[in-house]
Formats: sequence, C-alpha cells, structure tokens
Amino acid sequence: MHIVTGGAGFIGSAMVWQLNRMGVDDILVVDNLSTSEKWKNLVGLKYSDYLHRDEFHKYLVREHDPFRTDAIIHMGACSSTTELDADFLMENNYRYTQLVCRFCLNHGARFVNASSAATYGDGRLGFSDDHAGLRALRPLNMYGYSKQLFDLWALESGILDHIASLKFFNVYGPNEYHKGDMKSVICKAYKQIGETGKMKLFKSYRPDYPHGGQKRDFVYVKDCVDLMWWLLEHPDVGGVFNVGTGQARPWVDLANAVFAAMDKTPDIGFIEMPEAIRDKYQYFTQADMTKLRAAGYDKPFTSLEEGAADYVKNYLATDDIHLTS
Repeated sequence: MHIVTGGAGFIGSAMVWQLNRMGVDDILVVDNLSTSEKWKNLVGLKYSDYLHRDEFHKYLVREHDPFRTDAIIHMGACSSTTELDADFLMENNYRYTQLVCRFCLNHGARFVNASSAATYGDGRLGFSDDHAGLRALRPLNMYGYSKQLFDLWALESGILDHIASLKFFNVYGPNEYHKGDMKSVICKAYKQIGETGKMKLFKSYRPDYPHGGQKRDFVYVKDCVDLMWWLLEHPDVGGVFNVGTGQARPWVDLANAVFAAMDKTPDIGFIEMPEAIRDKYQYFTQADMTKLRAAGYDKPFTSLEEGAADYVKNYLATDDIHLTS
C-alpha cells in the first residue's frame, strides 16, 4: 500500500492523482479534513481508505505495520509561512515527520518527504542542496525552521541518504483552491484579472531590481508529482533535493503569462509592499538542480508560460477545476 499524508491537500492530492495515472489505487489517504474545502480534491480520485491524521499517529507508534506499507509520501504538515505557533510547528512538522520516517525505515518502506525552499532563508548562502551546507542555512520563519530541523535530524542520524526530502520552491497548479492566502500568485492573478482586467505586483525597494523584477523559481505541481513517482521507482536515490525548474523568472513574466493564457492585454500596476515584510522579502530564488540531474532524473520541467496556460485554460477557466483520474 502507498500512504499519502496530507493526501487531500495541494501536492498530496496531486500525488494521489499521479499514482492513479500510474495504475496505483491501493492508497491510504491521511489528512485532517475538518471544515475545510480540501475534501473536494479527493472527488474523482481512487484510493482504498481514508484515515484521520490523529488515528494514523496511533499506528505509527506501534511495532507492527497493518498497512503492508510500500511507501509513504509525507506531504502532511502545516505549510503556512506565517504560522506563529512555534510549538504547533515543532510537533506537526518536525516530531510528526520523525515518527513517519522511523516507521518507514523500521518496515522497509520508501519515505518521500516534503521539505521546503524556505529553509534557504534570505538566499545569501545560495540554493545548493548539497548536504555539506545544510547546517549553515538560516530560515527566516518558523515554518522554514521546522523543515530545516527534520533535514538536520536525518543528516545527524545518518539516514538522509536512505530517504528523499524535497525542497519545493514556488509550486503552483490545480488543487490549491482551498489554501486561502497561501494560494499561488497565478491562482490569485486569474481572479484579479478576471474581476478588474488588471494585475497588481509589489514595488521593488532595491535599485538592482525594477518593479516586478523580483524573481522566483516557479514550478508546476504536475512536475513535482512526476519527480516523486520517479523517486518511488528509484528507491536507491536518497538525500535532500531541490524541486524547481532551475530558472528564476520575474513576477512580471508570471503576470504576462496569465494575461496571455486568458487572451487579455497585459495591464500591470505596482503597489507598496507592506512594511512588515519588506525586510524579510526574498528578491531572488532559484533551485540548483545539479544534484537531482546527477542522480539520474532527466525529465524537463514545464516552462512558466506552458504551465500557466495549462493551469488557466484547463482548470481555472473550467467547471472541472480539480485533478481527477
């Protein structure tokens, strides 16, 4: 059985979709649905059973494996970069991930984990996923720190080469609709442009970057799940790996890609950035993909223009906005 924690969330439900595409439906979805709308991400997907996160936690501490687990794709965590409850993040993102990892190692199951590019902090040390540089990283928020702690624990425990921990950069795509303010800018832009005909971006406060020229590595969720499937097929590949395109693109390129996908003439304005985030704002992120390519993954990543077009035309602009099998 394949277990997907956070299986109703953004990347988790996309991974269930990917498993279905590959002919796998013996899947246990683990999540905490509560009163959110993310249950809609599961409609149309094939899986064997659903288990609440707290009930799954009880199984993890037992000696036996009633699921006959082949792999756990661990996407279940708080993904809010603005979460301020540090104790909650320690338990939900750090301790819980340790428990899931130990369960996999004890039962010979593949473990694929969601780390984050937030571990790189302000980026002044670069974006290399080489293990030698892990200890030097200084995340800027508690979310990034909780992810960093697990990677460091796995490194110090000598198990990092036996698992895969993925540093996702700016992921966008279908099944993120429940995420509120944490939705990708493409998702927000589609609504904003549809309602006003315009797109607003933050001004730059650095002379080396024009307004809207701040850069990010935008990666399509379909590429993310392609990679995770490859990692399941290659259990000998282990370590921390960046997940991005390897090409930083300015925000104005993203806005223009959405306008083009909507067949509209670009109308981009620039607004003041809130003072609360100016000192912590990242002006540049770009995944160093050397290590993943050296490990044997050679599939090309979707360009920003192609990804935006697929997302807008085949999902955001349709009645069937979710990935289904």
